[in-house]
Amino acid sequence: MSNLEDPTLERHFKGHRDTVTCVSFNPNMKQLATGSMDSCLMVWHFKPQARAYRFVGHKDAILSVAFSPSGHLVASASRDKTVRLWIPSVKGESTVFRAHTASVRCVDFASDAHSLLTASDDKTIKVWTVSRQRFQFSLSGHSNWVRSARFSPDGRLIVSGSDDKTVRLWDRQSKECVHTYYEHGGFVSSVAFHPDGNCIGVGTTDNVVKIWDIRVNKLLQHYQAHTGAVNGVSFHPSGNYLLSASSDHSLKIFDLLEGRPFYTLHGHKGPAKGVAFSPSGEFFASVGADEQVLVWKTNFDTVDYQEVLRSQRKRAAPLSHHTHDPPPDSHHTLTSSQDAHELDADRAPRDHVSRPPNVVSVGPQLFHRPPNQPPEEVPTSNAAPLPLNHHAPPDGTPQTTPLEQMTMSPQLANTLEHIVGQLDILTQTMSILEERLTMAENKLRECLDNQQRITLQIRPND
Repeated sequence: MSNLEDPTLERHFKGHRDTVTCVSFNPNMKQLATGSMDSCLMVWHFKPQARAYRFVGHKDAILSVAFSPSGHLVASASRDKTVRLWIPSVKGESTVFRAHTASVRCVDFASDAHSLLTASDDKTIKVWTVSRQRFQFSLSGHSNWVRSARFSPDGRLIVSGSDDKTVRLWDRQSKECVHTYYEHGGFVSSVAFHPDGNCIGVGTTDNVVKIWDIRVNKLLQHYQAHTGAVNGVSFHPSGNYLLSASSDHSLKIFDLLEGRPFYTLHGHKGPAKGVAFSPSGEFFASVGADEQVLVWKTNFDTVDYQEVLRSQRKRAAPLSHHTHDPPPDSHHTLTSSQDAHELDADRAPRDHVSRPPNVVSVGPQLFHRPPNQPPEEVPTSNAAPLPLNHHAPPDGTPQTTPLEQMTMSPQLANTLEHIVGQLDILTQTMSILEERLTMAENKLRECLDNQQRITLQIRPND
């Protein structure tokens, strides 16, 4: 650990008008998405002086956001019982579908970008196709709100955490719960898969962070390092560190190899509501009740991390023991001050933003403009729309095409919007026709079966 440096505050963004609940990095590291109790999705740009986008459409608080693996889509889950898929450009195109019968608490993309899961206060987890938002199946078993759910890295498993004080592991193919982990102290507020898929991290409202080995269903590590509810957990891509956000206003980084708290970070002036590492692990972001979005530079040993990545790629047997899994004999109950470096962003911030970025409210044409928003501040079109059916290149690495600035006449923009609207209508019509055709086929099959039974009954009499 001799080459490690302390994390530093790199950026801060302020533009939400209420508690910021969730955060997600674009894999291209050019954007950051956040959701808030103010019902708005915001997309922040890392380019200096770039405008932030405020997407309007949800009618209630946004509780979860997630970028797709390609970065071409952002999914948002809301208390208004809907999920929206947005194209993160200035035009603000989105599609919306009613996902559940109660608040939608969590949304997550599968690594193949073809499936989307949602978790809700209606006690279910649902899986959808991304391309047409078609319902695939539902997972039922929790007896209270499902606050968090995630796909495993290989997409074969789903983990969910609930206010019924359980964590459930589901097999995606059989749609069965394969194991239940019981949390006796508090509600489960956040779950996450370890990058190698063999462990899960759990944050609970009784101030606890736990690591479970799902291969042998054994508790590996237990930390009572916070003094308030744990609201979010996120693994570093190397798998060596876990980040947590708490209502005690702090963030903590746990060294999973050493089995101890590594850093305690103070930057929020209220409860920290969510955290996320960037896909590369170079940065992490935190959001909180103080309406702030903080972006931190990890400063962990880059050479060591690259060695970890290389060793992970060489793994051939996913169920064998791995040298950088959390140590199986590490079971810790730790106080917040034990062995952790305390860092206060207010004392020595390394903040490269001199002032908050300009914010532009954007949204689909079919939604009303937010109150007190002058019409001239909403641009009609100065960015190229991004395709929904983007595919990763042959090497399998997700790619996101940078937003292209272009000049477009209002007439052309209106024509394109009209075409997109007509295509949406055609898509919905085709979906209805498919359903009706299926019903007709079923009726015809019943008629043929009935006719065959009648024929068999008549023949003996002849």
